[in-house]
Amino acid sequence: MKPLVALSLSLLAVTQPAVPQTNVVIISGLGGDEAHREKFHHWATTFIDAARERFAVPEENITYLAERESLDAERITARSTKENVERALTELAAGLGPGEGVFILLIGHGSYQGDESRLSLPGPDMSASDFARILDLFTSQRVVLVNTASASGDFIKRLSAPGRTVVTATKSPFERNETVFCQYFVQAFSEDVADVDKDERVSILEAFNYARLELRRAYESDDRLLTEHAQLDDNGDGEGSAEPDPNVADGALAHTFVLEGGDGTGAAATADPQLAALQSQQRELQQAIADLRASKAGMEPEVYERELERLLLELARVSRAIREREKGIEPR
Repeated sequence: MKPLVALSLSLLAVTQPAVPQTNVVIISGLGGDEAHREKFHHWATTFIDAARERFAVPEENITYLAERESLDAERITARSTKENVERALTELAAGLGPGEGVFILLIGHGSYQGDESRLSLPGPDMSASDFARILDLFTSQRVVLVNTASASGDFIKRLSAPGRTVVTATKSPFERNETVFCQYFVQAFSEDVADVDKDERVSILEAFNYARLELRRAYESDDRLLTEHAQLDDNGDGEGSAEPDPNVADGALAHTFVLEGGDGTGAAATADPQLAALQSQQRELQQAIADLRASKAGMEPEVYERELERLLLELARVSRAIREREKGIEPR
């Protein structure tokens, strides 16, 4: 086992990154048999490889907990027991600075017991409430949790909070059939299939939309009834959306969250300083819009609408400037 404390110590040294960084935690649960164990491991390592190679996430920013360390002694940090999961996330929260990104991917089998969804782990399972308690430790970070297990729908209700994105493979805890949402969600990052806006990044929203559409096609191709209905919540209202629209409800935060290496390298980098500045401004505006929507309940309607219009107009201007710059058109 790699000492978990080493993870937190390495992260303490980077609490003030020059640009945002993403910290990836992958938790692969109880497989139940060798076939599922290998499949879960394949999905996890495929995502890890994509994070490192396509998006320049440093190896020290990636934690992988799995049922058996013997599956991959080099990459697996520790067994995915409840104790180790709680320790890894608690130490991560203690070592991060404000504004850093935290991406948590849950892979495995799920269940619904004691009136809430659970992730099956070696030993005691972890409930949605267990994860909610730990996520509350991330007070100033951008957090995304994706639960790709069966019966995961209850996680949205339990984990939903302003400034947090929660994705589940199922609409309710009663969709208990084995899910394949993870396969397509991971594929969105590992292959060049989901980058709709062609900015050489894959946002959580882009990955979610790609996965749900491919999932539907796969079920239709096999002439099967769709038994998993993925949901996304990022406006803190505890209600997921099957087709999130940033201009209506869910999706604004998920649209701004991408895997960041934090060192100016990787696919997301550009040699054009003016384009890089515009892209940075675009992300800041997207985040400002997401923050504004999260604060809507406490604002006067006319103030909210006026500020939203201002930000959307500015975002449209910057986005147009980016497209023109990428095409080699001089700004007017």
